[in-house]
Amino acid sequence: MELENFHPQSKLVTKTTLVEKPRFPAFDAHNHLGEDFGGGWDQKPLPLLLDLLDQAGILRYVDLDGGWGEHLLNAHLDHFKQPAPERFLVFGGVDWAQWPEKGNAFPEWAAARLRFQKERGAEGLKIWKALGLHVKDQTGSLVDVDDPRLIPIWETAGELGLPVIIHVADPVAFFDPIDETNERWEELGNHPDWAFTSPPFPPFLHIVNCLANLVTCHPHTIFIGAHVGCYAEDLGWVGALLERCPNFFVDISARLGELGRQPFTARRFFLKYADRILFGSDMGPYPEAYRVIYRFLESGDEYFNYNAAPLPMQGRWHVHGLYLPDEVLEKVYFRNAQRILFNYG
Repeated sequence: MELENFHPQSKLVTKTTLVEKPRFPAFDAHNHLGEDFGGGWDQKPLPLLLDLLDQAGILRYVDLDGGWGEHLLNAHLDHFKQPAPERFLVFGGVDWAQWPEKGNAFPEWAAARLRFQKERGAEGLKIWKALGLHVKDQTGSLVDVDDPRLIPIWETAGELGLPVIIHVADPVAFFDPIDETNERWEELGNHPDWAFTSPPFPPFLHIVNCLANLVTCHPHTIFIGAHVGCYAEDLGWVGALLERCPNFFVDISARLGELGRQPFTARRFFLKYADRILFGSDMGPYPEAYRVIYRFLESGDEYFNYNAAPLPMQGRWHVHGLYLPDEVLEKVYFRNAQRILFNYG
């Protein structure tokens, strides 16, 4: 039998808790509305999107697909932010493809573009994982995440009060050999372009340690480490960075598969860093996806699928709920995002 046809059904008798809406209205600090991620919502009626968010109990929604060009950023601001300013935040980005042409002038140019994005209405900066993996300078050299030439971008973000949601490197298994020991073997088979085996790519730890150095060197800029600080497999590493850097926060988007298979460690992490963790989905604006996350955070259910698909998407394991107390849920669901992203409360 082929592995793809192996669908074992657990015989455990366990509790199933249905959580239709979160215990508190939620601010989704990490999601998408563009064609590649959220289904091209800028081309669909806004009332349909708002209805889905209402069904899921999502009060605020961060759209990370604003990009850097006038056309895309304007389209998202005009379609989402202008008609529903209290529901959406739209983040901008950096056009790394311009570096080879602009050469040494690129960092200051990118910082100036960030100022334009802020003036137009962008309320944050999204850094994609191309930085550290693919971005090259005018000499064709790979650029590290903490390259000192990029200081103008990070300092400008801090000056403008724009939080930086940054995703580098993770998951760890994407950097390992694609063999019988790789826990993401099936996923990488379906998406071979997600493999960053080292070599030729930089080692995973090199990239995340560059992230840690970046955050440390810019204490006046708010950084939000996407997907549990880009290292959900090692909460000790993430916690150590949170301890060192009060300007560092994390979101939990798309990492239930990692958090939920280490429930004791994850629960301690949430309790200890309750003021530094933001709710996020990264799964589009769909109620069924949100409800899995609510179940994970709020219930003590054991051994369940961590997404809405028939098979777990990121690895063949199940997860356990964290049964978090209300005072932690309130902070994770909305208080922290209210303070860091929406600048009130």
